[in-house]
Amino acid sequence: MRVAIGSDHAGFYMKEEIKGFLSKMGVEFSDFGCHSPESVDYPDIGRQVAKSVAEGEYDRGILICGTGIGMSMVANKVRGVRAALCQDEFSARASRQHNNANVLALGARVIGPGLACSIVEVFLRTDFEGGRHARRVGKIEAIEGEE
Repeated sequence: MRVAIGSDHAGFYMKEEIKGFLSKMGVEFSDFGCHSPESVDYPDIGRQVAKSVAEGEYDRGILICGTGIGMSMVANKVRGVRAALCQDEFSARASRQHNNANVLALGARVIGPGLACSIVEVFLRTDFEGGRHARRVGKIEAIEGEE
């Protein structure tokens, strides 16, 4: 599995923690920035990560900002991305099983690094269940085609 990861300045330190965790898990990843806690515009980084997932360069994406809200909004503007803002393991599991989410958004000012790493692990290890859920994900994709 290949993972694209990115954050704004508010999520920088959590991103660094998650990168270490991904390395311990043996997950291949690329860091799309930011590369310091200096202020940046989260839409720039969120779009890059989301596009890389939508275009198939990466299997999943992880985006971190202060609340996770801004990053999830940006990612969901990219056709082919189903970003889920998760603050617990249950939501991460359900986002994969039921919604086939391919980008995880996290809020560094909302949850701590330990919980964030647990959420990441669940998100990356959980498969899409398909079945009735595939029909629903198909309807989401059809909405994208209406634009």
